[in-house]
Amino acid sequence: MLADDHPIVMTGFAMSLGAQGLEVVGQAKTPDEAVAMYAEQKPDVAVLDIRFGTELTGLDAANNIMKADPQAKIVFLSQFDQDSLIKETYRLGAHAFVTKDCDPADLAEAVRQAHVGKLYFLPQIAERLASLAVRGDVSPQSQLDERSLEIFRLMAEGLTNNEIAERLNLSTKTISNVSQAVKEKLGVHRQAYITKLAVKHGLIQP
Repeated sequence: MLADDHPIVMTGFAMSLGAQGLEVVGQAKTPDEAVAMYAEQKPDVAVLDIRFGTELTGLDAANNIMKADPQAKIVFLSQFDQDSLIKETYRLGAHAFVTKDCDPADLAEAVRQAHVGKLYFLPQIAERLASLAVRGDVSPQSQLDERSLEIFRLMAEGLTNNEIAERLNLSTKTISNVSQAVKEKLGVHRQAYITKLAVKHGLIQP
């Protein structure tokens, strides 16, 4: 079973899973619909997006599903990969967290591993979680709120304050203030270091 509020995206993932030999028995567009569909279909694995543009999230759906069925197998599929969010999904009881830009084979493998009750980690996710366990959480994802993280990501891509302001429909002064605060908080000021830090933590492609 898949749950995502973007039908085109969900259809694409359904086709990818089908090509990997997995059957998608249902597609839900909201967290409430996902909970109801799970209760009706009893799928082997539920693949849930996290953000739906509604008050409820995929985390809420998973929590409700697992209250009714503690043995439920949950895989989270999201475009957001903040360390705190990843840790929360596994803490909730999910068997896997994969990003929407992953290889279709990785998503299929996550579903297969979840089906047999095993945890699955993308290599980059496993590395970050291991680093958190050893060194503590010092990533931009753990230190910045969502808006600041998005601005940092655009800074790392080389956009100017004016370009970021236009992209996010905010004032240049606001972007200037936030970008300076981000630099101070992360301890990076030169563009090369900003980009390197973003690449290191998987925020942009090298």
